[in-house]
Amino acid sequence: MNHRLTIAIDGPAAAGKSTIAKRLAKKLNYTYVDTGAMYRALTYKCLQKNVDLHREEEVISMLHQTKIELKQADDTQEVFVDGKNVSDVIRTQNVSNHVSIVAQIKEVRKEMVELQRQMATEGGVVMDGRDIATNVLPNADIKVFMVASVSERARRRLEDLKEKGEHPNLLELEKEIARRDKMDSERKIDPLKKAEDAVEIDSTHLTIDEVVKKILKLVDERIG
Repeated sequence: MNHRLTIAIDGPAAAGKSTIAKRLAKKLNYTYVDTGAMYRALTYKCLQKNVDLHREEEVISMLHQTKIELKQADDTQEVFVDGKNVSDVIRTQNVSNHVSIVAQIKEVRKEMVELQRQMATEGGVVMDGRDIATNVLPNADIKVFMVASVSERARRRLEDLKEKGEHPNLLELEKEIARRDKMDSERKIDPLKKAEDAVEIDSTHLTIDEVVKKILKLVDERIG
């Protein structure tokens, strides 16, 4: 495959973006970039340091004191904060409950987006997040907007958290996901929305492989 594309996958919380993007990147031998992990990493550091997330200047100060790295490891991506592997701890429900607050800070988004664009300059990248097609990579070769019902997304998140030893309440997860949807779509800076030229895929009743096949078809059409 000579022409290495940039693929942007957006969508709300727990729509399956990361799982799909990882699988897609592996099949194409592309680099996977989980932009949400970058915001989660900063949120984790702020929570560890008892930073008041509602005081933007404190969060921005912590960002400038923090080194966030994304490293490829086999078919996944590992996240490091100041040299420490935080790939698992940034996925806890506590971080999930607070990441939208950090992600809507203008200065934080500005610096993160610059890093994300640098990662995609050579192509051969699958990047997922909330505003990849609309803001980070507006000229991406392929743009996908993934959706799924709130109940299905909560069920998936419950299964993920159970595997990590957490046992949250399903109804509480539904409320939290709906709250994050509202925050992400209504924030003033780079809100979650579908790009005009994005292909929408509803994964509520689809398997991971079925979604990946749909996107691979888009890749074949673009290259062919």
